Amino acid sequence: MKNNLFNERNLKLWSTLGSRATFGLAAMELVKTNDKLMILTSDVSTSAGLDRYKKSYPENYVDVGIAEQNLIGVATGFASEGFDVITTTFAPFQTLRCCEQIKVNLSYMKQKVIMVGLASGLVLGNLGYTHCSIEDIGILRSLPNLTIISPADPGETVKALFASINHKQSVYIRLTGGSNTSQIYKSDYKFEIGKSIKLTDGDDLLIIASGSMVKTALNCAEKLNDKRISSEVINMHTIKPLDKDQIYKSIKGKKLIITIEEHNIIGGLGSAVSEVISEIEGSPRKISFGINDMYSKGGSYKYLKDKFGLEDDKIINKIEKELKING
Repeated sequence: MKNNLFNERNLKLWSTLGSRATFGLAAMELVKTNDKLMILTSDVSTSAGLDRYKKSYPENYVDVGIAEQNLIGVATGFASEGFDVITTTFAPFQTLRCCEQIKVNLSYMKQKVIMVGLASGLVLGNLGYTHCSIEDIGILRSLPNLTIISPADPGETVKALFASINHKQSVYIRLTGGSNTSQIYKSDYKFEIGKSIKLTDGDDLLIIASGSMVKTALNCAEKLNDKRISSEVINMHTIKPLDKDQIYKSIKGKKLIITIEEHNIIGGLGSAVSEVISEIEGSPRKISFGINDMYSKGGSYKYLKDKFGLEDDKIINKIEKELKING
C-alpha cells in the first residue's frame, strides 16, 4: 500500500464515512495499479460506495443484480481466468444466501475471491434479522481454505483489502458499524493477516475483540483502569486463522479472559478463542460478550447493542461481578 494513502487526513475522512463508503474509496486506489481487478456486486453500488468506481472503470465492474448465488459463480469464472476478484453485497446475502457456492467454488475448488460483507452485525437492526448478520463468521469459519477478517475501523478496512489482494486464498472481510465510526489507529501501522495487534498492556484481564467492538474494548479497559483493574486489549482482526501464539503469550498471569464481538456468542470469535484456551492447562475462566444465540425484535443499532449487553457499562458490571465471584 502507498504510504501516502494512510495519512491523518484520510484516516479522519474514512472514520466519518464508515467502512462501507471507505471500501469504495479503497477500490478506486486499487484499480489504478491493477488492471486485472474486477469488482462484482448484487445491485449495491451506492451502498458499497462504488458509484464513482463503476462510472470511472466500467470495464472493471459487473453488477449481476439481486442474484447472489450467481455473483459467486461469475466471480469464480473471472478468478479462474486470472483476475483479482472482489464481490460485495450486504453481509447476510454475501454469506448465507450463497453458502453452497462459496463452499464448492471457493473452498473446495480453491478459486480465490475476496468477499466483502457490508453492514454485518447489528447496524441494520431497524430492518430486522433478515438484514442483520450474526451468523456469518460461524458458518464460514467451518469452511476450509477461507480466511476471515473483521476490521476494527475504516482505516483497517483499507489495509485488509490491500492485504487480501496478495493473500493466497479466498477472504471474507466483515464490515461492522455505520458512519461516523471511532478511529482506532491514529497513524500508519503494520497490518498482517493472521497477526493480531496488542493495543494496551495489562496484568489482570485479557480482552480480545474484533470489528466495531474493539473501540468498546478500549473504552472498557480505560474505565476499568480507573478502578485499578488493568487490561490487555487485543485487536483480533483475523478470526481465521486465529493468532494462537499471541493468545498463548497474553494469557499468562491473567485472572479472566473476555471476548467481545458483534456476532452470535456461538461460532464466532468467542468460540474460536475457547478452542485455543481449552488446549492450555490452567487457563483462566473466559466470558463472552455478543448476541445471546437468539433473534430479538428489530430496533436501532444502539438499542440492540444495549439489549445484548454490548455497551461499556454493562460489560464492566459483568466483569466486576465475575472478578468478585472468582476472587
